[in-house]
Amino acid sequence: MSTQPSSSVGPGKRPANIFTVMLLLAMLFMIIAVVAMYIELSRWAPDYYKTNTARPSTTSMVAPASDYFLA
Repeated sequence: MSTQPSSSVGPGKRPANIFTVMLLLAMLFMIIAVVAMYIELSRWAPDYYKTNTARPSTTSMVAPASDYFLA
């Protein structure tokens, strides 16, 4: 029995193929998208529920009931 390491290459770790690279790129871009959406939400979130300034210019868009013939 030899004490020196063998020179034969066994079933070791395979190199990354194109699908692994695409998976990592997709994960990277999804993380970038989540961070960008968080930044946009933090920019617009204080005004998100404030609808006081979004009032219509007229007070009523419904015609009075007396204008219709309901009989």
